[in-house]
Amino acid sequence: MKRKAEYIKKIVRKGYAKAIKQAGSCCSSSFCCGGTNQAKTISNKVGYSDAEINAVPEGANLGFGCGNPVAIASLREGDVVLDLGSGAGFDAFLSAQRVGKNGRVIGIDMTPEMIAKAEKNAKKGSYKNVEFRLGEIEKLPVEDNSIDVIISNCVINLSPDKGMVFKEAYRVLKPGSGRLMVSDLVLAKDLPAEIKNSVEAYVGCLGGAIKKGEYLRLIEQAGFKDIKIISESSYPVDAMFDNLEAARDAIVSIKISAIKD
Repeated sequence: MKRKAEYIKKIVRKGYAKAIKQAGSCCSSSFCCGGTNQAKTISNKVGYSDAEINAVPEGANLGFGCGNPVAIASLREGDVVLDLGSGAGFDAFLSAQRVGKNGRVIGIDMTPEMIAKAEKNAKKGSYKNVEFRLGEIEKLPVEDNSIDVIISNCVINLSPDKGMVFKEAYRVLKPGSGRLMVSDLVLAKDLPAEIKNSVEAYVGCLGGAIKKGEYLRLIEQAGFKDIKIISESSYPVDAMFDNLEAARDAIVSIKISAIKD
């Protein structure tokens, strides 16, 4: 199991490193984690406004999201925000604008190329309240009880140990007020084996997706309370693979909130 988990992380890391180095998507298909080469168009479709897209440095929005967690996070001035799987910094920069100079945003990503890109974007945009740390979301390089809000966009589904991700999220959030706000992909029904076991599907955020009920159960088991589904919608996968009839309507884009009491 451990060997399989490490293999999954390796192929995901390699896929997203490729996304930075190339102009195309993070996998060999034209559709990956909600993203195409038309990042702005995809970001509009998953809930970002033109104003938000235009407010960040060029190159920060890679179009890999499946929702807009910042929109549901109800960020406040002075909040300390943690972005799980921060990529090139898109959501981190949007969060930084909301929390202001008295707030702080920490982005975590396991791909060195993504961290380098995000830091370059932060310098380009003169963000003083954002930092990026290399690390895995199953073992966060963050102190206990130090975060007000955790956001994540189409990343937790990539983890081979989602239960540990939510336990780590619970650990670092402040007791009594810490909030979890995520956009992610879950399954409404089982995927065909050839898709679920595909490397391309995993990098494309499909192979690692689990049933919605199991996803919610893992959040609850980590200790979270007041778990709410903010919204959910079917997610188009037609562009990723051939012969997808059996997978149609299997993938659901979901927004979830939860509280650490």
